Amino acid sequence: MRADARRNYERLLTEAENAFLEHGVQAPLDTIARRAGVAIGTLYGHFPTRRALLKALLHDRQAALLRLGDELTEAPDPGVALTAWIRAATEYSATYLGLAEQSLDSLTDTTSELHAGCTHNAATGATLVTRAQQAGTVRPDVTPEDVFALISAAAWLHGRVPREQADRLLAVSLAGLAPRAQDRR
Repeated sequence: MRADARRNYERLLTEAENAFLEHGVQAPLDTIARRAGVAIGTLYGHFPTRRALLKALLHDRQAALLRLGDELTEAPDPGVALTAWIRAATEYSATYLGLAEQSLDSLTDTTSELHAGCTHNAATGATLVTRAQQAGTVRPDVTPEDVFALISAAAWLHGRVPREQADRLLAVSLAGLAPRAQDRR
């Protein structure tokens, strides 16, 4: 990449990060381009879609979550591993307002730049749920889809209530995954 193109790319990422933190993933792309001092065509030249821009912004965070998930699928305590992954996935999904919805949509959209990472995370989550159920630390009626809905709801809360309340509500939800008395018989 030429030096001027590289500077434009970096400025676009900086302004996108600021805009998405301030307004969520639906922040206007033309505003991002304007703040970066480039034309909208330059933005689209680097990032043909909003999801391509998100992928570039989230690259390091997503790679870290994927690595953590892979490590946790081998952890000795499946219940602790699932809880750690849910907390990490919630934190990741709360990076920007609306990211959880973009991720869920990208799970079924094979053309999305986020699809591969979302599919990997979905498989990791399913493995962790199954391992925790086999260990008896998660209710047998909990599905991976339930866990993904919980993560999305918890991520949504992060932008709308005080952090302490969001964390407490996630803890309450996690406690609800534990087997009930009749499940232990």
